[in-house]
Amino acid sequence: MADKKVIAVIGATGAQGGGVVRAILADPQGGFAVRAITRDPGSAAAQALAAAGAEVVAGDVDDVDSLTQAFTGAYGAFCVTFFWAHLSVDKEQAEARNMVAAAKAAGLQHVIWSTLEDTRVHVPLTDDSMPTLHGRFKVPHFDGKGEADHYFTDAGVPTTFLLASFYWENFVYFGSGPKKGPDGDYLLSLPIGKAPMAGIASEDIGKCAYGIFKAGPSMLGQRIGVAGGQLTGDEMAAAMTKAIGKTVRYNEIEPAVFRSFGFPGADDLGNMFQFYRDFAEVCNSMRDVGRSRRLNPALQSFDAWLAANAAKIPLD
Repeated sequence: MADKKVIAVIGATGAQGGGVVRAILADPQGGFAVRAITRDPGSAAAQALAAAGAEVVAGDVDDVDSLTQAFTGAYGAFCVTFFWAHLSVDKEQAEARNMVAAAKAAGLQHVIWSTLEDTRVHVPLTDDSMPTLHGRFKVPHFDGKGEADHYFTDAGVPTTFLLASFYWENFVYFGSGPKKGPDGDYLLSLPIGKAPMAGIASEDIGKCAYGIFKAGPSMLGQRIGVAGGQLTGDEMAAAMTKAIGKTVRYNEIEPAVFRSFGFPGADDLGNMFQFYRDFAEVCNSMRDVGRSRRLNPALQSFDAWLAANAAKIPLD
């Protein structure tokens, strides 16, 4: 490890961070080593990373001193926050500030910050076409990250800003997949109108991030969106029909209907889909599939992802 550049990875047992860890471990000749940062190095997930060859260290995003220690001696870091663990923008931004302080103190040379658009640039709080949430946000889990971007630039931390897309795994694990309709066909219900929506296999986010680290200093200061495809609801439904072997139809619903579903974060996600629908050009132009593939030559298309995962999509 002494002759390799060490990348410290926050959220090493999660979707994005875990993908970064596995991408580095899969390329032993790539010149990088990985330090997996986790609250609990003794967990089964952390121990599995250690067995695969990762250096596993304790670090807590709520404790800047522990993060600084975890970053010390590393070349770079992958920084991601945990909004869906607590649904608090204030807490998420405190996590980001701790990462910035630790990166600065440790003298890191390349940080990737997993961020998203601040949607209020496009949908001001005065715009009633989308409800304002928590008094100051349109899409809290987007806006909070976008608002935190300046923490990195203001501190002079050498940073690449990485913007992910809709995880196709949401169709498997988070209830977004097709549901059986009254006629026996399956309905894929999303409030994205006729617009194409950028999506990606979560594992590919980590592989793209690794591609950014490999590209080096030329990536500093850049905003890079990643996607494996940009598909309409009808296109996703048609691909699912082929992969699952059951008829899936796109059921276009309004964002207000999605917001009314009532589960924690439904209003946030309803507004997110409305942003994807109403500002498709903004979202898709940022998330360049060709550039993503150059960073990650193994990038999966939606069809390829379905070939590996369709059997996991729960069907009522």
